Amino acid sequence: MGKRFFKLIFLLFVLGYYDVCCVSKTRQTYDTIIIGLGAAGTTAASTLAKAGKTVLALEAQDRIGGRVWTVPFGDGIVELGAEWIHGSENSWVYETAVQNNIPVFPQNTSFKVYKSDGTEGKTKLIDELLRYLIEVTDKPAEKPEPLGKFVTETLMEYLKENYPEVLNDHDFINEFLDFTDLIINSDYGAKNWNYITAQPDYENLEGDQYISWHRYGYKTFFEILLNTYKNGTGWPTLEIKLNKEVTLINWPKSTTGNVEVVCKDGSVYIANNVIVTVSLGVLKERYNSLFLPSIPASKATVIDILSFGHVGKTIFSFQRAWWPDDPISVFFWSPEDKEAYKNDSWVVKIKTVARSMGSNNTLIVWSNGDTAKLIETLPEDVVKSKIMETIKKFMGKNLTVPEPTDMIRSKWNSNPYTRGVYTYDNLLKHEYPNARAILGEPLLDATGSPKVLFAGEATDLDHFSTVHGASESGFREASRLLHLSTATKIANPRDFLLYIIIRNLRRNIANLDWILRKNRENYESA
Repeated sequence: MGKRFFKLIFLLFVLGYYDVCCVSKTRQTYDTIIIGLGAAGTTAASTLAKAGKTVLALEAQDRIGGRVWTVPFGDGIVELGAEWIHGSENSWVYETAVQNNIPVFPQNTSFKVYKSDGTEGKTKLIDELLRYLIEVTDKPAEKPEPLGKFVTETLMEYLKENYPEVLNDHDFINEFLDFTDLIINSDYGAKNWNYITAQPDYENLEGDQYISWHRYGYKTFFEILLNTYKNGTGWPTLEIKLNKEVTLINWPKSTTGNVEVVCKDGSVYIANNVIVTVSLGVLKERYNSLFLPSIPASKATVIDILSFGHVGKTIFSFQRAWWPDDPISVFFWSPEDKEAYKNDSWVVKIKTVARSMGSNNTLIVWSNGDTAKLIETLPEDVVKSKIMETIKKFMGKNLTVPEPTDMIRSKWNSNPYTRGVYTYDNLLKHEYPNARAILGEPLLDATGSPKVLFAGEATDLDHFSTVHGASESGFREASRLLHLSTATKIANPRDFLLYIIIRNLRRNIANLDWILRKNRENYESA
């Protein structure tokens, strides 16, 4: 009996080796294919790879990061996408930085207000009002209503009690409300604060909400996840392919078997399951053609009703820093100057200019909603001249404002692989309270096994719109698969031994194949 048992083990060794070698030479079948290498996809891929799973990550763009994009600019780096770590308590992202001895610092968010005639505005009052409104909006309203309506009513009550004389300054109130609308919309990604519910499900993590990677850049988070930080060697069982736009996911709904992923260039990849991490903006455009069979009607409905926002940055570099010490400059427009720009109405939506912590000689001009979308489409010289004209109008009275040496701008809406920045809870949230949970539900085969899984910030119930929420969702779906694989019932110790031997054998072969491939690449590059 013992001899037959060990003969069986030997046979399985041989068959396992033959199977792996043949597959790798022809049509390899992966444990999991990850579609998209933003925060969710990179976290899922690294989590599975660290557990020894064979993973193929397909990214449509020519870089890793998704809506995180660290770019060399000025005398350092800037973030064209996600800027900060939001919170330090129980933050996946913050803990990753700390555990790798990377100093991350809260960004100073103090500001100075400039009026459109170049004089200083009511900085102290505006700071007090903003702090009060932020404190109020951190907690959900008592009833479902538009956030803009709730904030306006709350502000009026506060002014009536504390600054009744300000109520007579209608120009100030109108511009402050317009400014607060813009600040809130930049936070949520909405085009109008009355599209946002005053009872969102989002929960802040404790700690500072604006923690910067400064000169390390947000890219460092991805380098750590992928084990490439400080010349790390990566994960042996993770294969990454860039410029791979997925056009079809063929999955077994009423049968069993593998998932087939087809790319635009005609390449086809096979895996036991797939984790889809593309943005909600991409799903809105492509869900009708991306899945075969089609996704359930319930999932299609929530894709349609969930809101996906737009935030933009236009970033200027200068020969040297010329601005005052205040980290942020706020622009307060007069009614007369607004009227003067009625033919370029987007210009009066330029209200905040901020310094970058990753570069000493750069300024970031924020925009959101339709303004952000429009700036992406305008000629570069128009954007540059109009914004610099605005900066000089507000700050040039007592400062010499030089011409910039360079300009870059984000294009998240125009990008076919993002189509925006992040999600927010709109007024339909109360009619569809489980929308994010439904979006995150996996598609199952005939046996109930998950074949197509969904991750990304839009699927996170509490921390959507953030990098840590996206990363948590990737870990969630990877853990779902790891739990299923390790929870498989094993009949007896012999079967368990065979399982361990074969798993380790496949892992070692995959590691060897990775080492040989790296050596071959190094030899060819030399």
